[in-house]
This record gives sequence, structure tokens and C-alpha cells, in this order.
Amino acid sequence: MADLKLLVPELNEAETMSAETARFEELLLQASKELQQAQTSRPESTQIQPQPGFCIKTNSSEGKVFINICHSPSIPPPADLTEDELLQMLEEDQAGFRIPMSLGEPHAELDAKGQGCTAYDVAVNSDFYRRMQNSDFLRELVITIAREGLEDKYSLPLNPEWRILKNRPFLGSISQQNIRPQQRPRIQELGNLYMPDSPRPEKGPEEPHLNLWLEAPDLLLAEIDLPKLEGALGLSLEIGENRLVMGGPQQLYHLDAYIPLRINCDESKAAFHQKRKQLMVAMPLLSVPS
Repeated sequence: MADLKLLVPELNEAETMSAETARFEELLLQASKELQQAQTSRPESTQIQPQPGFCIKTNSSEGKVFINICHSPSIPPPADLTEDELLQMLEEDQAGFRIPMSLGEPHAELDAKGQGCTAYDVAVNSDFYRRMQNSDFLRELVITIAREGLEDKYSLPLNPEWRILKNRPFLGSISQQNIRPQQRPRIQELGNLYMPDSPRPEKGPEEPHLNLWLEAPDLLLAEIDLPKLEGALGLSLEIGENRLVMGGPQQLYHLDAYIPLRINCDESKAAFHQKRKQLMVAMPLLSVPS
């Protein structure tokens, strides 16, 4: 994505920074520090006991592999999207949907023939699991993400072919898992944030409500409320290292926000949530103030 520093005169730090923007920066830096402090002040993990769901059989170069797809209410649910919305996001390769899941440690088991094998327990949210039971699309998506997660975590190339075991919800035993508590510190709910050197228009495009938070020390997420839109058609979005500029179709909306963090604009992605009428933006950070 383009570097937006050429769209307006270069900022001169404290000399041009308005009181509102300075307050925003203060809140953002404070939230970043609170997130880092939370990693030591909060419990590092919480123990859960996943409930069985169904079992996948596949194999690797080391032998048979079974994946127990489990569920727990302690796992956070993914965003509530329709299958059509989700399919559109996946086709456009956008980062608006993730399925939180806990990947358990490998444990040695015996298969039905008494031969040695390896089993893994993968847990998702219980409500999402019940929804998944009625959707072949969601079930295959979860299996694909679970397989890819195990391959990445354990450097374990798995056979792309798999099958669901009939009448056997799990293989071996399902062990307790340790999960990290959710850490989603709110930064600030912003309705009218302008660049320090940008005048506040009395008339013209509406300034949408912007909500920002640190999802992780190196990931900033944004939600932009666009209640007048039905889809992403006509939307424009440009992200620079510390700028987010969005334009709406027919001059309905315009947002020009200064973000006092270094954004990896090349890796940033966006997706429009039709049900909530929000533009969701995921912005990896190049660095986080300490």
C-alpha cells in the first residue's frame, strides 16, 4: 500500500500536534504498556478440559496421525459472519476472519489395530462448534486451519488427504490444555479524529466512528462504522506508516487519521463486514513503543 506522507505536509511532532491527537497518542502508548504489563501481571495461562467432537485420520512421514477436534466455552468465538460473507473474504484473501483454536501437544496412542500412532487435540469455541456441525463448509474450513496450524507449530508435513472417523468422536484420551487469557485492551473509541494540520469541515463527507485496539503487541486492529453502506463497492483505503485515509462512495464518508505507531502498510489488510456494516482493518506494526 502507498505511503501517505505526500498527501499532506510532513508532521512536525509536538509543534503541529493538536491536543486531541496528543491525547490519542497518550492513550495508545498507555494501552501498549498495559498490554506488556498484563503479560506478567495476569496468569500466563488458564487450564481447560476440552470436550470431544469428532476425529480426523490422516498420516505423515512418521506414521498415522489422528486429530481430535474438540470444543470448550473458554475458547473465544470467531467473528459472527455468514457463510457468504466468509467465502467472499477468503476469495479476496482478506484478514477479516480468524478462528481462535487451541493446539494441544502430541500424545502417543494405539489405533484400532493396536498399532502405534500420534494424536493431537484441537479445541474451538463450543458455540461455534455447534454451528459447525450443521455446515460442511465450516467443518472443512476448521479442519484445514487445524491441519495447517499443526504443520506450522510442529513442523509436521501432513498428507492432504483425510477422513472423519465414524462413530468415534476421539482417539485415545483428551488432555487438559493451557490457554492464554484474552488480552484485548481498548485504546480509544474515536468519532472525529483529524490530522493535526487538517481543518475540521463544517459540511461535506461524514467523519465515521473509528475504534482501535491492540490485538497483540505487534498487531493493531481498527473498526470503522459505515452504517450507510451495504458493501465495499466504491470504498478507498490507503495506509502509510502512521496514516489511515479512507474515502466512501459518493462522498458519503471521509476519514483521515494519524496513528502514532509505525504500521507495516505492505502487510495491512481490510475486509468489509456486511452484517455489522463495518470496515475492519488489520495493521501489523513495525515497532511498538516501550
